[in-house]
Amino acid sequence: MTRERVLDVSQLEAPEPFRAAMAAVSELTPGEYLCMRHRREPFPLYEALAEMGFAYRVRDGVHTRYEILIWRADDPALEAHCGPASTAQGEPKRGCR
Repeated sequence: MTRERVLDVSQLEAPEPFRAAMAAVSELTPGEYLCMRHRREPFPLYEALAEMGFAYRVRDGVHTRYEILIWRADDPALEAHCGPASTAQGEPKRGCR
């Protein structure tokens, strides 16, 4: 079973979105993923996520310009649910709830 956590940082100024994302991913439990809503693509976040063992997928958002799905890289069920890890944009899939 997968569960989604939503984090909307679209109104925050740097570096608050980075800090909020780091705090949120550290609380993810097995089977959970984070859907981060952002007005811009958070490039500094991606390297930090990889170093911490997280995968991510960037897509066009429904509520904001970007949605970044973040999950533990060692969770194949979440990769199947969220789609392959990538930085590809423009994929019109369902948005965060």
